[in-house]
Amino acid sequence: MTLRPTLTRVNATAMVAGTIVGASIFVQPSEIARHLDTPGQIMLVWLACGALTLFGAFACAELASAFPQTGGLYIFLRDTFSPLAGFLWGWAMFWTMHSGIVAAIATVFARYASYFVDTGGAGTRAIAVGAIVVLSALNYVGVKAGSRVQTLLTGAKLGAIAVLVVAGLVLSERTPQVESAAAGTADPSNFLLAMVAGLFAYGGWHMVTYTAGETVLPARTIPAALMAGVAVVTACYIAMNVLYLRVLPLEAVRSSTRIAADTADVLFGRGGSALMAILVMVSSFGALTGIVLTGPRVYYSMAQDGLAVRWLGHVHPKYHTPSNAIVAQGVWSSVLAATGAYQTLFTRVIYTEWLFFALMAAGLFVLRRRPGYAPPFRTWGYPVVPAIFIAASLAIVANQIYRQPAEAAAGLALVAIGAPVYYLLHARR
Repeated sequence: MTLRPTLTRVNATAMVAGTIVGASIFVQPSEIARHLDTPGQIMLVWLACGALTLFGAFACAELASAFPQTGGLYIFLRDTFSPLAGFLWGWAMFWTMHSGIVAAIATVFARYASYFVDTGGAGTRAIAVGAIVVLSALNYVGVKAGSRVQTLLTGAKLGAIAVLVVAGLVLSERTPQVESAAAGTADPSNFLLAMVAGLFAYGGWHMVTYTAGETVLPARTIPAALMAGVAVVTACYIAMNVLYLRVLPLEAVRSSTRIAADTADVLFGRGGSALMAILVMVSSFGALTGIVLTGPRVYYSMAQDGLAVRWLGHVHPKYHTPSNAIVAQGVWSSVLAATGAYQTLFTRVIYTEWLFFALMAAGLFVLRRRPGYAPPFRTWGYPVVPAIFIAASLAIVANQIYRQPAEAAAGLALVAIGAPVYYLLHARR
């Protein structure tokens, strides 16, 4: 049995935008503001993160058009460098990065659900696990069903964000900081830390490539979806941050633990928090739908290559989905959500994905020298754009190691453990 191509350009674009716009834009702006001095610096970070994400999307689009196979980044690293590079990406994905994202967003969904029903800590964890189980079951019975729900929720949350921004700009009065939003000079190290927080909010742009084997005309569809999706998200994020800075004083932006809800309270009174809780629930559930859908495709592809347990390569005879890989991801993500272990693993490892992104972009320079390499889509601005992306990615990682050496060492160690596993179990294949 094989996976069937059913995803259209609309589905793929919705997957890019819907996966990126989860819950981070409703909380992460405060984290960014804590590292910076002026509104101008804050907006500059969001613009820089959007540009860097777009640069990465250009590189990813070319590789997706060159290797339109299920597995995305795993395939790119495997075929450009070595099976070990691809294996380490999949290893980190399953045990920490991707499963941790699933657990984290499910927990955000559950916490906002508890706004309406006081469930306590155990109840919140139960809701998070329930969300993972429901969406795993939805994607188990067909990629079309999961993608339809994801497309619908993406449209709903982007529409709600547009209404919120327009209403907010009409109803609000500008705070004094908007009148003097000069960027000023930010400390480079703090600026990079702020960018790490911003890039977390932009995370997930590459996940659409995992489903290339189930996408109609993937060599054309995925590059178009990446460009359109990242552009839509950047516009939404800039608009939301303009609204936050227009409505709230800068110190309130820095100190807030729920900036979107605080903004809604100012605009709409005490009922604003309830409206925002609903929006965050819809947004996080929509993002979770796409993330639950995409991850198992990598584990399936690894199993097809003999670099993961063969059981993960099973395709359901009726639903034509990587059913066992979906079950495995659902079980491990539920364990992380139920125990809260994702918090430690995720915060230590998430930045390391930028090492892999730098390696991915470096692959363009390798492939362009190979005879016969002629992808349908080529990165705009090559070689400058991928070079900037590589330099920025490595600067982010280096700064993280400099500022938090113990956490960084632990994160790198978790990824590096995969190397001896690969050589012990798989190198002979």
